[in-house]
Amino acid sequence: METVLSEQRIIREKVGKPLIWVAMVSMLMVFAGLTSAYVVRMEAGHWLEFELPQMFYVSTAVIILSSVTMNWVLSSAKKNDFKNMKLAAGITLLLGFVFIFCQFKAWGALVEQKVFFAGTYSNAAGSFLYILTGLHLVHLVGGIIALSVVWVKSIRERYNSENLYGIRLCAIFWHFLDALWIYLFLFLLFVR
Repeated sequence: METVLSEQRIIREKVGKPLIWVAMVSMLMVFAGLTSAYVVRMEAGHWLEFELPQMFYVSTAVIILSSVTMNWVLSSAKKNDFKNMKLAAGITLLLGFVFIFCQFKAWGALVEQKVFFAGTYSNAAGSFLYILTGLHLVHLVGGIIALSVVWVKSIRERYNSENLYGIRLCAIFWHFLDALWIYLFLFLLFVR
């Protein structure tokens, strides 16, 4: 029985990492296409210029900090430091929710600036901003689900120096989401 479980674990590990890379490359292609469309549409004219809400700056700092705490989760697991692993996983998850809160606050600030997604008073610039940030948020919810699993398994002490696979996969995806957000933030900040 133990041999079968060990073989299943090996197969899962051989398949899981390539699959997550394929998924991330697919996501990257979607965002590359959307940012390319943004540039093409912007060049067509009638483009609303507005200031990015301050909460986007805050959310950028939050997601960068969450990558630091995600590294803390992994390093704690490598040392079999269960107390810090649980703490770091909880903090990372909390920072994920703070990021989501910041995004909603930023969207509220956009509405106050009269930047709308759709309707009579909308503009392509605002619509693209909502699509790019909203699609990132949808993917981040997937990251939150993965982080929740890591946190629960951390509480149950399922991870240790011999079993890091779940944390590693989650960390790869979480760092990808962080890098993707930084790209989107800088793109929206400088391409107007």
